[in-house]
Amino acid sequence: MILPIGYGDYNTMNQSNPINTAFDFRTDTPPGKDPDTWSPTLCTYHKLLWSKPLPDGTMFTLLHKPNPPFYLHHDSERGRFCLSSDTVIPTFRKQKSLSDVFARIPDEMRNFGGLGYTIGGMMVFPAIQVDRQRTINQARGFNARIKDRFDHTLECIRRHYASEESPLSDVLTRYADFFQLFGDFRGYVAFFHLQDLLTPDASAVEFFSPFNDFKTSPVPDSVEAYLAYRKNAVNFLKARNQRIQNWAEIHLNPDA
Repeated sequence: MILPIGYGDYNTMNQSNPINTAFDFRTDTPPGKDPDTWSPTLCTYHKLLWSKPLPDGTMFTLLHKPNPPFYLHHDSERGRFCLSSDTVIPTFRKQKSLSDVFARIPDEMRNFGGLGYTIGGMMVFPAIQVDRQRTINQARGFNARIKDRFDHTLECIRRHYASEESPLSDVLTRYADFFQLFGDFRGYVAFFHLQDLLTPDASAVEFFSPFNDFKTSPVPDSVEAYLAYRKNAVNFLKARNQRIQNWAEIHLNPDA
C-alpha cells in the first residue's frame, strides 16, 4: 500500500503549519534505528515539502508505504524514482583523528544541539543502486574529499550542472535523470531551499571552511578550524529551517 500526501500523522500536526522545524527526528525513531528510514515524522515532512511543482510545472508527487523503512516514490512521465533521506551535516564526532581536538573543546560545542536532525539538516537522494555501484549517499560518505560534507557535495552538484569534473562526477552522472528534473543548478537549489549555502549573488557555494578545490581534507583539523566549521554549519541549518518554515506557512497552510 502506498500512502498519498496528507495521510495520517499530517492531521495531528498544527494545521497552520504542519512542519515543525525544531523537531528532532531521533525522538520518534526506534532505538538503534536510523532516523533517515525509520522516523515517520521525517518521512511525512519530506513528502509535504517536496511534493510540489518542478521548475517546468510538472507535479512531483511523492508517496510512501505505511511501515518503515520509509522510502519515497515518484512515478510519472518524468520517470520513476525511489528516494531516501540523508542527514547531510556531519559533526565528525566519531573521527578518530579529531580525538585530541575534541578533548580541547567544551562538551556543548562538540555537537550541533540536535540541529543536524531537524529538517534543515535533511535531504533526499535516489536510493536505488545503478549497476551495483554506490548511491549518492554512499559515495558522499566514502569519498575522502567529501566526507559527507554537504557544502562540498553541493559544489559537486553545481559542477555537474555545469558539465565540470568533481570527486562525485561518476555517481552524479549515474543519476543524471534525477538532476534533470530541476532544470539547472538554480532550479535544484530553489526546489530544496538551499539558497543559504550560496554566495549573495547565487553564483557559487559558500563553504563552511576554506576550500581548496578538493585538494585538502574536508575534515577540520584544529580547534579553530572545527569551531569555525561548526559556526557556519549551524548558521546554515538555522537559516534553512527558517526558509523552510516560511515556505510551509505559505504553501502548506490550508487557511492561506
